[in-house]
Amino acid sequence: MIKNYIKSCIKSLDPVLFICTVLLSAIGIITILGQVDSLASGKRTLIMQIAMTVAGIVFTLIIANIDYHRIVDKLWVIMIIASAGILLVTLIFGNTGADRVTTNRSWLTIPFVNIAIQPSEFVKIAMVCSFGKHISLVKDRINRPKELGLLLLHALGITGLILISGDLGVALVYVAFILIMLYCAGLSPWYIIGALGVIVLASPLALKFLNEYQIQRLLVGFNPESDPLGYGMQPLTSKACIENGGFFGVGLFNDGIYQTLPASHTDFIFATSCEKMGMFMGIIIMALLLIMVLRIFYIARSCGKDYGAYMCIGVGAILLVQTVENIGMCLAMLPVIGITLPFVSYGGSSILAVYVLVALVHSVKTHHPKGSLRKYF
Repeated sequence: MIKNYIKSCIKSLDPVLFICTVLLSAIGIITILGQVDSLASGKRTLIMQIAMTVAGIVFTLIIANIDYHRIVDKLWVIMIIASAGILLVTLIFGNTGADRVTTNRSWLTIPFVNIAIQPSEFVKIAMVCSFGKHISLVKDRINRPKELGLLLLHALGITGLILISGDLGVALVYVAFILIMLYCAGLSPWYIIGALGVIVLASPLALKFLNEYQIQRLLVGFNPESDPLGYGMQPLTSKACIENGGFFGVGLFNDGIYQTLPASHTDFIFATSCEKMGMFMGIIIMALLLIMVLRIFYIARSCGKDYGAYMCIGVGAILLVQTVENIGMCLAMLPVIGITLPFVSYGGSSILAVYVLVALVHSVKTHHPKGSLRKYF
């Protein structure tokens, strides 16, 4: 019985996606292994990274074997309510997380077990499912003001709570993947152009709601040399790590500039990997993530008119946006806004969430209704 269930779970996996996720996770674990002695809680960090990866693989096997229709069709409205509820709780009772210098109230400590989670990472899962379902219900009328207004209410209600908590980086990821989902569903480009225009015009007003360090990180992010000893130090140090690694790296267990780089095992693990194992490893990381994104979009195209297509587009967009932003800030080309590199960066919440997101794609590939291809791009 158990043997047959395991076979069924494995059969539900897309081999390309699964291999890519395991390889990326392995790179993250190896990178952390090479910097264990330089981290405050190195061994604990390594053990946690391995444990979360194993848990992610287990979740992938289970979720891939479940027909997503059985869950989303019944619970998509509850997902919206629950997402808003947990974000409100985080806004009221949340904290900045351990060893963080921001004022973001984006972490929630679970009572009695003293474990901190980042709810916005898990809300991505509910948002992809519920928003994909919502789009599918109104896709033929998506450009009508009423239907678009309800979609925006759905999107802004969740994204707004994240932005109020002070987590600008995560909020931008939400905005990006929501816009991509809407565009692929047939939203008129003029709406998107108009929305971007409003954002640009309203940006001076929006700055009043940001903390000083967030404003400085945004302004300095595109030109870190303007403040090399302040807000530009972290991205410039990251860039120096990558340059110091050359093509083949300084060696996994050798010292390096990464030892002076804050968040070297989380947001800036790409720079650490490149210094230790060279730009050769950086190219492998980028190639694996690109293959994943292209594969997910290909699966989305195979879903016909089923809402699983929109779910896949959402997942692919999240991976794409986070990868571009994370590597961009590691190269000192984009602002540092606290975005992890999928599957590679250390972090229990981010690892589990991204594994579940990709597990949904496995489920869609196996359980979507067979039908004609629908071209989205």
